[in-house]
Amino acid sequence: MGAFLSHPAVQGGIAPFVTGLVVVAVFARARLAGLAVAAGFGVAVALVDGLGFMPLTATRKIVLLALVAPAVGIVLDFIAGKTGRTITVLVALACGAVSPWVFWSVLHQQTPATALALGLGTAVFVAWLVAATLSVAQQPVRAGAAALMLGLGTGVAAILGASAKLGLYGIALAAGAGAFLLWQMATGRKLAAGATLTLSIAVAAGLLAAAAMILAQVPWYALIPIALIPLAARLPAAERLPVFVQAFVVSAYGLALAAVACVLTWRAPAPFG
Repeated sequence: MGAFLSHPAVQGGIAPFVTGLVVVAVFARARLAGLAVAAGFGVAVALVDGLGFMPLTATRKIVLLALVAPAVGIVLDFIAGKTGRTITVLVALACGAVSPWVFWSVLHQQTPATALALGLGTAVFVAWLVAATLSVAQQPVRAGAAALMLGLGTGVAAILGASAKLGLYGIALAAGAGAFLLWQMATGRKLAAGATLTLSIAVAAGLLAAAAMILAQVPWYALIPIALIPLAARLPAAERLPVFVQAFVVSAYGLALAAVACVLTWRAPAPFG
């Protein structure tokens, strides 16, 4: 059993996907099916590295914030109501502002100019991704497709950028989102996504992508197509189409951008090559 659970395909794919399906089945009626993303991610972290937080490394800070994000999302969905423009901007700015703290152990070792560029760039990237992803919070199929491709693009790019752990975490996000999307495709019924799903995926994928750039070998420009995935999820897909067709169409938009991010990473020159 130990060998089975230690296999990367189980840790990053099968276990998060099954967990996601269980979460959707249990919490769909409570409008909390979006927790599938965070649940899948949490299972992957537990299997890969355990859920300990000390010492508080950059990766563990990402895990901590990724597990806090769905709680904030629930508050936004059930207490604050729908995420209006003002709330979206405030939440995005807050997420962007906390991003440099995640990588402080690396940033403070850089020259002031490099630290400023990396810190500011990370903050802008995460803030944008949060704002853009929250914009599809009330469109479950689009939100699920965006989450699927954000996780997949981030995960595969991280693996190509020489970080297996970050890659597994990203793919686990995709597996959880895939469970959320597949349920809708199989039943033909849309689930509630809300900030519970969209904030979870935006924070986790945004910080993982930034980590793959700062801590691994993903080039900064590969993050650009990843940042555009939530916008691609808003491209035309007629509502009159069956849910599974909508899911395929919207996912295809995001897949194209995720593929670009992976190709850019794969073709990037070696750091000292």
